[in-house]
Amino acid sequence: MHSTRIKMLLLLLIALLVISILLNAGIGAIRIAPYDSLAILLKPLGIDLGGTYSAQQEAVLRSIRLPRLLLAAMIGGGLGIAGAAMQGLFRNPLADPSLVGVSSGASLAAVSYIVLGINLSAGIGGLAGMYALSIVTFAGALTTALIVYRFSQVGGKTIVSMMLLTGIAINALAGALTGFFTYSANDAQLRSIVFWTLGSLGGATWSNVWGAAPFILVPVLILPLLAKQLNAFSLGERSAAHLGIATERVKRWVVVLTALCVGASVAVAGVVVFVGLIVPHVMRMIAGPDHRYLLVFSALFGAVLLLNADLFSRVVFAPAELPISVITGIIGAPVFLYLLIKERKTHQAG
Repeated sequence: MHSTRIKMLLLLLIALLVISILLNAGIGAIRIAPYDSLAILLKPLGIDLGGTYSAQQEAVLRSIRLPRLLLAAMIGGGLGIAGAAMQGLFRNPLADPSLVGVSSGASLAAVSYIVLGINLSAGIGGLAGMYALSIVTFAGALTTALIVYRFSQVGGKTIVSMMLLTGIAINALAGALTGFFTYSANDAQLRSIVFWTLGSLGGATWSNVWGAAPFILVPVLILPLLAKQLNAFSLGERSAAHLGIATERVKRWVVVLTALCVGASVAVAGVVVFVGLIVPHVMRMIAGPDHRYLLVFSALFGAVLLLNADLFSRVVFAPAELPISVITGIIGAPVFLYLLIKERKTHQAG
């Protein structure tokens, strides 16, 4: 029965992902029918479905909407699976990737770059110069993760509780410094900071997709391989070690892969809130705590959630766009409160 339920849930999530991709491909200022969207998407693969789309519709889908929906799916999936891995590592369903300071470190790097006006593009030619802000942001995320990881090591062992406390301290420091730079910014810089810190996929290009893909997809593919180890962690770190799990290696891999994934996501789309927290929590309630399924389902559901959040942000106030974190916050906060109330009732009943 459990196996059948898992298979049905997997098929449902895949179906929702396909539907979300077709909706994102077709809805906008220029409408494209679902069948025509599918025909355009499959045409490069040598599959000719015909269709009645125009050259303009094909150009819009391939050049504008396709990189945006791919970036949304990658980031949503990456944040979802990173959140599930972090919750497994901390043995806390309320944990998320921001606990180790990756998002706050990336934000600090980006805001300081915007305010100080460090013109890296003058010294870096080509594509790297064009995406200097993304490079700086990604570097800030990785640096923060490294600092947290180093501070949490005691006698050659990584203490998870120390990692949590260090992450809280780094988040507070990064938040204070980000506030200082924001206070020092002029009006033009403030607008850039606000739109960047609230997240947006409006600047999605094929260069962004190819640049972020390795740093997001590699963790998405590797983290499910750690499912067995994360399941053992649910028994406690000492019990996991007694079962033959190399706990230090697992912690190192989870932190590094999460930092890569979240850092790349923040670098190309800004800060996207609640996805890494809500998605794995919801999937755990539906599919159970087994990380063999939880990690994969969190990636799929994260992609579905962010695709639909981005669609909502594009359509509701078109031609203007809402920042994507506004949408994920509006969705995530009530869902999170509902889950907490449901959890509270469960404890009271027990």
